[in-house]
Amino acid sequence: MDIIQSIILGIVEGLTEFLPISSTAHLIITGQILGIAQTDFAKSFEIAIQLGAILAVVVLYWRKFFLDFETLKKIATAFIPTAIIGFIFYKIIKTFLMESNLVIALALFLGGLVLIFFEYGKTKRSAENGSDVITYKKAFLIGLCQSLAVIPGVSRSAATIIGGLSMKLSRQAIVEFSFLLAAPTMLVATGYDLMKSGLSFSGQEVIVFLIGFAVSFLTAIAGIKFFLKFIVNNNFFYFGVYRVILGLAVLGWIYF
Repeated sequence: MDIIQSIILGIVEGLTEFLPISSTAHLIITGQILGIAQTDFAKSFEIAIQLGAILAVVVLYWRKFFLDFETLKKIATAFIPTAIIGFIFYKIIKTFLMESNLVIALALFLGGLVLIFFEYGKTKRSAENGSDVITYKKAFLIGLCQSLAVIPGVSRSAATIIGGLSMKLSRQAIVEFSFLLAAPTMLVATGYDLMKSGLSFSGQEVIVFLIGFAVSFLTAIAGIKFFLKFIVNNNFFYFGVYRVILGLAVLGWIYF
């Protein structure tokens, strides 16, 4: 992986991490389009690069992280299910799921259908009728929903948002909670992955990572601000359509 590829992946990560379209799937697909060999470093890079996006959340929501202890306890509650499931299935995720284009394509496609159905099916509801109150029970259930995102293509953001909306939370409340929950989730996932890989990065690889990290951080700030403005007057229908189209495109790429 070279510096240009790192910059491209950083942009992709920053722009997609907090949208319900799966940043992991986009990183893997982009990496394959760029012809990046799936070395141990490349696999770790696709996970670790998310730290740049997470730093963007910490910068934008620093008051929540450092001053609001009640919110922090709810974030910790929501994090528990993902931590347990991610630890148990780490090897399967790293060696099988992240290398399967079929899994990614199906997750994108089915997740898109869920978003479309949720917005225009029987579960359709307006944001105005939602609540901003996230109880500890709801936080834990949101964490269970997030654990589905260990499957590449599912999207951590989509899973938590749909879970929150199904519990009648407002769009603003669940989107911001999803942002906050991303911080410990990706921090621990990255730290654990780097520990398992032995931190055996060369000097060039460290430079490539740091550049991707910086680009991811800057583009994530733009991505978060866009998403917050978007949800004021829009729902997630078009994200669902995009996922379905992308999922079909990946399937076509695999078989044709």
